[in-house]
Amino acid sequence: MPRPHVIILNGVSSVGKSSTARALQTLTAKPFLHVAMDTFIDMLPKGMFGHPDGLIFETILDQGKPSIIIRTGPVIERAMQGMRHAIAAMAAQGNNLFVDEVMIGKDKEREYRALLSQFDVHFVGLFAPLDMLEARERERGDREIGLARWQYDRVHRDMIYDLEIDTTATTPLENAQKIRDTFGL
Repeated sequence: MPRPHVIILNGVSSVGKSSTARALQTLTAKPFLHVAMDTFIDMLPKGMFGHPDGLIFETILDQGKPSIIIRTGPVIERAMQGMRHAIAAMAAQGNNLFVDEVMIGKDKEREYRALLSQFDVHFVGLFAPLDMLEARERERGDREIGLARWQYDRVHRDMIYDLEIDTTATTPLENAQKIRDTFGL
């Protein structure tokens, strides 16, 4: 059996990770599962939102604009660590995966690299200017305004990517084609 491929799409909220993953699923020769971080966050009991053991979103003003600080407690940290281990378990069963992730902290990247060392793993950074990300947040209507602003300087800090894509003037399909062609998917 060939080694499964795991492509980790990392970027700020509203940069186009999920849209790119869905487009990739239509282009690749082999089937790929789309694993979304939001699916794991949605597993939390409602009582963990706004709770110090779970996930707290705190809105502050940053240069006169909303910025949502994300504070995580042990319950969400265990869930996210479980997600990384679940991804490795899915790959160990022969599944190819597109992972849509918002990694904050080099330790998450190191954990992924250790867990996925036996697979063909590639890290793809998706980028866009802050003003565009904030406009996308407003247009989507399903994100809290300010997530992108707080994540912007944190998500890509010290990350090492196999491919970087600026999503400013490209469609998810164009981004998917670039990923497919770069990694021979």
